[in-house]
Amino acid sequence: MINQLSSQRILSIDALRGITILVMIFVNELAGVSGIPAWMKHMPADADAMTFVDVVFPAFLFIVGMSIPFAINRRLSKGDNFTKLQGHILWRSLGLLVLGFFMVNAEDGYNEAAMGMSIYAWSLLFYVCVILVWNVYSFSQQWIVYLLKGIGIAGLIILAFIYKGGEGGTEHMQPHWWGILGLIGWAYLYSCIIYQLFKGNVYGILAMIAVSVIFYVVAKQPAVQQSAWNWMAKQSGNAAHVSIVLNGMLLSLIFFDQGLKLDRRQRYLYAAGFTILLLIAGYFLRPYFKISKIYATPTWCLYSAAICCILFCFLYWLIDIKHQSKWTHFFRPAAANPLLTYIVPFVIYALLHLLHIKLPAILQTGITGLLWCLFYAVVVMGIAKGLNKAGIKLQL
Repeated sequence: MINQLSSQRILSIDALRGITILVMIFVNELAGVSGIPAWMKHMPADADAMTFVDVVFPAFLFIVGMSIPFAINRRLSKGDNFTKLQGHILWRSLGLLVLGFFMVNAEDGYNEAAMGMSIYAWSLLFYVCVILVWNVYSFSQQWIVYLLKGIGIAGLIILAFIYKGGEGGTEHMQPHWWGILGLIGWAYLYSCIIYQLFKGNVYGILAMIAVSVIFYVVAKQPAVQQSAWNWMAKQSGNAAHVSIVLNGMLLSLIFFDQGLKLDRRQRYLYAAGFTILLLIAGYFLRPYFKISKIYATPTWCLYSAAICCILFCFLYWLIDIKHQSKWTHFFRPAAANPLLTYIVPFVIYALLHLLHIKLPAILQTGITGLLWCLFYAVVVMGIAKGLNKAGIKLQL
């Protein structure tokens, strides 16, 4: 074991994850609605501002960081040796990268004529393969599990060969960017390495948060971008995302590492001090780096992490201290099955387009559009709950 952590699920972490997923579904649908206030959409890249929408992605990263110590220590407690643990981390990272890679290529750059099929049919087949590969099966006969996973892997390979892009249809799948899941995959991989290298030491992790921020700052200097070190600029986004994951990891250890020998009051004081440190660092960096989700600036990272710290401190007090947890039942299926919940809206989107079903214009503007997005988010969460009961649960 690296840290002294509870083997039980922390309800407040699950609640934060579930709320984040619900808000993500809501704001993703809201992106296509016109006639709503600017604060309900992403800020432009150069705006030097952020809305609650710009905090959704970093909240995902933050929760990944909060979960890493529990996940690694749980596997160690079950007897995983070093090689097996690293294999699990690499497999999980690869899974996120593959999913992100496929989903990005389904968004743009495809040539349906050259593919000989609709991109929406291609996408639906992709999601079927994803479920086959990463579903948690309950069959006692392992050969059935291997067969289904093998069919899914073969399907992904076939779909990759079917895909054609470019005007002439001669291009294959390209990593235009890694997509949200792919970015999470890279940040997860680097953060797991850092966690193990520093053996869960809070001061070592705090130092690596600073290193990640400094890396971004150095990478954005013109002298560096014009030198042999210009590779750093391409990795600056990963450094920014890793800093958010490490912030979540550090807060998780502050609250739950029993090896720190802190009482509850001291843990809250440490968490408050850490949050203030993030806000101060963001304040002093802001004259040099605007708040921008698009550019993944350190100010955006630090302020987003501080907001997540405040949210979690409140949820931990409400749920784990005051035991007001009944309201979290609605979020638990999504929190326990976040990957499936994440892809459900994409499956619905592909199905609607394949069936040529369009939403009425009234649902894509103003207050009616806003209400529709709220209803849609709740429906998706309900679908995820139903899929859970049907035994479909994705785990990387």
